[in-house]
Amino acid sequence: MAVVLRMTRRGSKKKPFYRIVAADSRSPRDGKFLEMLGTYDPLKTENNIKIDAEKVTSWVKKGAKPSDTVASLLKKAGVE
Repeated sequence: MAVVLRMTRRGSKKKPFYRIVAADSRSPRDGKFLEMLGTYDPLKTENNIKIDAEKVTSWVKKGAKPSDTVASLLKKAGVE
């Protein structure tokens, strides 16, 4: 099972809200996930990224690969 760190979309139409999750790479985008790691709200101007750094680093040590978008968000948050 390949684990990937990616975003799932929540919120209503034209008001997106994303969860950063660890999920099996074969599961659908908004489907089942293993653990929720944080949130991202693109509509806010400040404090729009909230990430649990300990959970993220533990998943990366276990071999999880972040998607390109999640990797850039982690970089902005100062996690990796």
